[in-house]
Amino acid sequence: MSFSSDDAADKLIEDTVDQHVDNFIDQHVDNFIDQQINKPKRRAYIERHREQGHEDLWNDYFSENPTYPPEMFRRRFRMTKPLFLSIVDRLSNEVPYFRQRRNAHGRYGLSALQKCTAAIRMLAYGQSGDTYDEYLRLGESTALLCLEKFNEAIIQLYGDEYLRKPTPADLQRLLDIGEVRGFPGMIGSIDCMHWE
Repeated sequence: MSFSSDDAADKLIEDTVDQHVDNFIDQHVDNFIDQQINKPKRRAYIERHREQGHEDLWNDYFSENPTYPPEMFRRRFRMTKPLFLSIVDRLSNEVPYFRQRRNAHGRYGLSALQKCTAAIRMLAYGQSGDTYDEYLRLGESTALLCLEKFNEAIIQLYGDEYLRKPTPADLQRLLDIGEVRGFPGMIGSIDCMHWE
């Protein structure tokens, strides 16, 4: 009788150990699978030849003999070239993100012209971040980061002067402009609705 009792005890111990081992293995396999599923995927590196993107942009708009005339620049960038260049200059001098730096391999990153052009064009045309990949040679996530950093920098650098309520002097200047244009007493017009 003790023989069968020992067999039952051994069987109970063996079943208990098997259950613990199975639970341990299941738990570790589940954790491993969760880690693999939730593990951030590395993006495939795409050699975009960003230097070529800067060169093309420079030759098209900023060289001594640009491909496109100033009127085309004004239409595409929604501002004059001198205004754009003053913004680029200020951002590249005062905001570290807009300074061109070398990466770990010694290659230059995107130029301030490329970053600002991507941001301004997205704002001007309302297009998605991947629209400028082929021309400016920067990926969608980089273009969106350029837009975010550009907006933050513009608010930081120009907010006090341009993003405020008009002063009495501003209002008087707007009234004077309206009067010269044949609209006395009007400070602005949006879709033929007059503000007085």
